[in-house]
Amino acid sequence: MKYKVVVFGVKDTSENIVEFINNTICPVDLIITISPEVTKKNQVSGYKGLSFMTEKYNIPVHEADSYFLTDEKTQNFLRNNEFDIGISMGWQRLIPKSVLDCFKYGIYGFHGNCGYLPFGRGRSPLNWSIILGDTRFNLNLFKYDEKADSPNVFATEMFSITPHDDIRTAQYKNMICSKNLIRRLLEAYNKGDIVIKTDSKDFDSWYDKRTAADGKIDFHDRTRNIYNLIRGVAAPFPGAFAMLGNEKVTVWSAKPFDEIIDFSGYAAGEVIDIFDDRVIVRTIDGSLLIDKYDCAVKLKVGDILT
Repeated sequence: MKYKVVVFGVKDTSENIVEFINNTICPVDLIITISPEVTKKNQVSGYKGLSFMTEKYNIPVHEADSYFLTDEKTQNFLRNNEFDIGISMGWQRLIPKSVLDCFKYGIYGFHGNCGYLPFGRGRSPLNWSIILGDTRFNLNLFKYDEKADSPNVFATEMFSITPHDDIRTAQYKNMICSKNLIRRLLEAYNKGDIVIKTDSKDFDSWYDKRTAADGKIDFHDRTRNIYNLIRGVAAPFPGAFAMLGNEKVTVWSAKPFDEIIDFSGYAAGEVIDIFDDRVIVRTIDGSLLIDKYDCAVKLKVGDILT
């Protein structure tokens, strides 16, 4: 069987892109995702099973038994069918050459950073951009090869990261730009005129893989760095956290509070005061207002978060 337009995805953002393409551009002929069992061996922030889309849109869904698409079921499926073009959204693993070679026009995905590829290759680029305090994001739609984030760029769109964005609102902007780029790609595909630019003048740099443990807050750090960390790993990611004794305090939402009031009588990480269940904590250069947190116990004045 021949599948023209295929979407690879494992998240709610993948679902959003499938609906966008299918409802506004052209039919999506196939979704390739992973089975829920695969998530037990692979951390997938924001995972959403997509098998329901067969019933909702009558789109076939192939559930791979490997996030790397190397399982026998998937390899047999790819060998026994034909494919035109693939679009990856929310797929956080390299797609092997054996799979790439099955697609006549290639598989395309997204990667971005404050600069231009190959600068900023690697993992969790949008999270890193917020954590590092970047104020712009260049989103590239590029053709996959067997390497990570190669500068095989079809097109680029840019958006701003404001001090008010967290990872979720940045994802909204990312999705809007992604849709614009996908529309351009599929228009070029329908014309048989996909042009790839590989003449980047920038240099390699890499974002490291992030894990849940990287979300630990150090209240001896500057307020702006703590704030950037919290908003950079907010839901649907695991969240930033500190410890209250043996209890974990996951901070979902916070903002800089004040840098002028004299809080020298409090230790870094100490709860200064609480208003309307919102917690004010001292930092090394001011204070932080925690709007939303999860903990088995309720924070109180005088608690020290470490």
